[in-house]
Amino acid sequence: MKRRLKLLLPILGALLAFFALLIGSKEAVEGAREGLSLCARIIIPSLLPFLMISSLLSQLGLPRYLGRLAAPLMKKLFGVGGNGAAAFVLGITGGYPIGASVVSEMYRTGQISKDEAQRLLAFCNNSGPAFIIGAAGVGVFSSPATGLLLYGIHICAAVAVGMLMSGRPSAKERKAGEVQAHFQASRFATALSKSVRNATNTVINICGFVILFSVLTGVLDALGMFSSVAGYIAVRGGLELGWVRSLLAGFLEISGGIGSMEGMPATPPNLALAAFILGWGSLSVQCQVLAVIEGTGLKSARHFAGRLLHGVISAVLALVLFTVLGF
Repeated sequence: MKRRLKLLLPILGALLAFFALLIGSKEAVEGAREGLSLCARIIIPSLLPFLMISSLLSQLGLPRYLGRLAAPLMKKLFGVGGNGAAAFVLGITGGYPIGASVVSEMYRTGQISKDEAQRLLAFCNNSGPAFIIGAAGVGVFSSPATGLLLYGIHICAAVAVGMLMSGRPSAKERKAGEVQAHFQASRFATALSKSVRNATNTVINICGFVILFSVLTGVLDALGMFSSVAGYIAVRGGLELGWVRSLLAGFLEISGGIGSMEGMPATPPNLALAAFILGWGSLSVQCQVLAVIEGTGLKSARHFAGRLLHGVISAVLALVLFTVLGF
């Protein structure tokens, strides 16, 4: 009975989604249009070059060289090998899901063990400075300085998550990590070809999920479910309706959540909300990571827990910092 129920529930969910699309077809089309526009204007131009260069650097052996320098610090802080330094640096500079893509690439090529890969997923996949400073700082709060502070908070929270979720690998895991010694850097021509192909496939998956969640948000709004849930939470929690709507939108899709905050004043609660959305990353990012790690055998549980913890820590840090600064 349970097995049959597990098979029927996804089918039932897909049928409900189909009928919801029929009812809110106009809003679904508008959501898809907005998602496509977002991909064309922001996602592809900002992510594709980073995906290409990060994959190229990984295949050419940058993590191995950087790892020799960063090994003591990475092991002491996060309980992983030095190769993870490349994933962390590229993750905090490239934006979602560059960090996860680098971790996946390093695991596929044998530069890190499975345990290290899953630990790195918890804190190396982060929002980049271009989005935080540009979209949140300038676009929402009309202040590059505010964006820089939010980016600093984001990095501090990533380090905190890495330290909180660190641990000592078992003997079996240490043995698995020995595969790093067998890694051979690819020739430049081969590495370039692979990086372009991998980056293109990844960005197509990312855009697909961005469009999907844009459509989902539009349909839920059309059916009144989005407004009803937001209104209920606002009344029960004594919160502003616009604040709650942005929280729910950001829970589903990061760009939509941050974009919906446009016009909000730069108060500590609003800045804490922005920090949470940036740290959590949204369900859309979670799905993007699933696409990136597909076929590797890596599990996404640590990434999910890490992103949620990152969001909470970021929100607390932002609330305290901006209150002290007198925003």
